[in-house]
Amino acid sequence: MRKGKYFLTSESVSEGHPDKVCDQISDAVLDAILAKDKTARVACETYITRGLVVIGGEVTTSTWVDVDKIARDTVKEIGYSDPKYGFNFDTCCVMNVIGKQSPDISQGVNIGGAGDQGFMVGYACDETKEKMPLPLQLAHEVLLNLAKLRKSKTLAYIGPDAKSQITVEYHDGKPTRVDTVVLSTQHTEEILDKTGKKITEAARQELIKKTVLPVLGKWVDSKTKYLINPTGKFVIGGPQSDAGMTGRKIIVDTYGGRCAHGGGAFSGKDPTKVDRSAAYMARYIAKNVVAAALAGECMVQIAYAIGKAEPVGFYLDTFGTGKLDDDKLSAICQKVFKMTPRAIIEGFKLLRPIYKETAAYGHFGRSQFPWEKTDKVAALLKLAKLVK
Repeated sequence: MRKGKYFLTSESVSEGHPDKVCDQISDAVLDAILAKDKTARVACETYITRGLVVIGGEVTTSTWVDVDKIARDTVKEIGYSDPKYGFNFDTCCVMNVIGKQSPDISQGVNIGGAGDQGFMVGYACDETKEKMPLPLQLAHEVLLNLAKLRKSKTLAYIGPDAKSQITVEYHDGKPTRVDTVVLSTQHTEEILDKTGKKITEAARQELIKKTVLPVLGKWVDSKTKYLINPTGKFVIGGPQSDAGMTGRKIIVDTYGGRCAHGGGAFSGKDPTKVDRSAAYMARYIAKNVVAAALAGECMVQIAYAIGKAEPVGFYLDTFGTGKLDDDKLSAICQKVFKMTPRAIIEGFKLLRPIYKETAAYGHFGRSQFPWEKTDKVAALLKLAKLVK
């Protein structure tokens, strides 16, 4: 645990951010395939830019899905259904250039081995009820609230593209206050002032009052700084202003920079790819350790070799907050948790169309996902008592 005063910052991006549009399309394709073929191998990548969606990757399946329709429906659901936002689900071009997965990979995966080599990282801490780092949790929640206000037309001038960033002040490892809030949100021209170069002060205050403060609550004080659309305006956004690609927001997807990051991106990959499934397992282990109060903070690393079922490496670090030595806690976790790809897939029931929902606002810290359960607390505590 770090001593003294310091500041930690995390960012989040909305479902309308170009990179997140791509993640959602890739996972929507994955869901559609898994709904019909649980044995499919899917590695779907999406690229988006002005008026164009390109979907590629490697897919081996016995079924067929309408990729064009899936992409358009996803873009429409996100909110790009009006020309005023610079991108339209109905008029954009969708290109499908998906190929097949190499059989050289399948021969190892089909017998229960990992779909790739690599190491995956999971993390949890006790500073929020979700067992997530406070800066990232708040950044996600601000954008979730903004999306709710946009979709309900409470803030009718808001567009789908947005980013948030929260800086939290810590004292001796504990969060004390929010120091700085950054919120950049796409909007229509109706809230620009007379210069046309920035939003009105009234709009700025409304965004703070309705979007930020209901989420941050007790964490703000009279010294908290609010930077709302700090360039002045954000009329041109989404794919019209920036290209997007699947997998470019992996820090937003995970722990906001709080810990190491392993493996690769998640979206568009079926659960035989340990980049995804083992990252979920690592989070599950770390969260259960913290939920059992065996540590205030926990990071887990699991490593695999392609085609091999058992991990080739397991590492646990409680950063000095553990109730047991890290080597003892590591040994306990390896007894409690089964970490082969097949065990992970079966334990979390991952061959289901559950992935599109993960593709915006973080893969962790939301209770609807099976890797967020804390059902191994009793087993951990039982073994912990035996080794004390």
